[in-house]
Amino acid sequence: MADDVRLADRWRSFCAQLAQAGEILDRPDAPASPLDQAEGLRYLSRLTRTALNMLVDSSDPDFPRLFLLCDDAIKIGADNPDNLYQQAVVRGDRDYRIRGQRGTVPYLSIGAKANRYAIDGTMASTGEIEFADVVLEPDGSFEIIASATPKPGNWLPMTQDTTLLIVRQTFNDKKAETPADIQIERISDGPALPALLTPATIDAQLSGAAQWVRGTANTFADWSQWFMGQPNRIYDGDQQVFYRAGGDPKIWYGHLYYDLAPGEALVIEATPPPCRFWNFQLDNWWMESLDHVHRKVWVNGSQAQYEDDGRVVVVCADSDPGYGNWIDMSGHRSGTALWRWIEAEDFPVPQCRVVRL
Repeated sequence: MADDVRLADRWRSFCAQLAQAGEILDRPDAPASPLDQAEGLRYLSRLTRTALNMLVDSSDPDFPRLFLLCDDAIKIGADNPDNLYQQAVVRGDRDYRIRGQRGTVPYLSIGAKANRYAIDGTMASTGEIEFADVVLEPDGSFEIIASATPKPGNWLPMTQDTTLLIVRQTFNDKKAETPADIQIERISDGPALPALLTPATIDAQLSGAAQWVRGTANTFADWSQWFMGQPNRIYDGDQQVFYRAGGDPKIWYGHLYYDLAPGEALVIEATPPPCRFWNFQLDNWWMESLDHVHRKVWVNGSQAQYEDDGRVVVVCADSDPGYGNWIDMSGHRSGTALWRWIEAEDFPVPQCRVVRL
């Protein structure tokens, strides 16, 4: 037929673009151990899965689809083991209705973001709403309008360059607390049905997915290299860099790079200030949270054992040392980690020291 189209060359182009993300495995500062390299290779496959979901299957802002950005097997940028991260692709010149049931999850927020990970590694906040400020119905249901122009009632501000909505649900105990049930729909004028797929559309979507994988991988590899400059110490500088990458402005992020010899452990101590929530987690060099389904690689304020004077002692070691809150290093000798304070009155920097066990 005259209108036959063969797109094998476009698939090959996508695969070639995607292959460029493998450059992070060859970075001189990237770990070369079999475990770290295997995790790095798996990490790229996970980023690819997320990119295809976000930029192909869930990419239509006229028919937004709320999906899990991270789960127990897709991990990005020091993902929080106590969180559910949901995301929807939107456009700043559209209006959306977000509705659902609040549930019992202790901390729930929605952020509007301008996603530029594929360009310059940023995800700037263009509006935030936290459910302590949301008016609920007596049955726990809610409705929020997300738009660039102000609306009465619960309103999530957007701007013309908003591209994403990110939902953070933070639990003290995922087994005991009920997540919020959330739906989103476009309410401004637009098409009644999604457009039929064209070769140009899928080509652009695949190209964008490959760029996102490469951009995201390099963004967090850059962070790991940055943290390597002050090993075994929590970064206590400007928080704006984390907010520009999509962080919640109500959270203080204390990143660190750990580097331990065999037989050594990292001990971290802090006295929690009055705050909404806190936790600590261990990550690998690629800034993925470690296996929090089968191993104890994190602790939060509701789980922790406290000293008599109110201090928290966290011990990152190969095996349980018998004191403090043990964090399983899961075979790693180096990598990254993160301490969070959420809505704290002040932000004490936890102190680290290396000990031999």
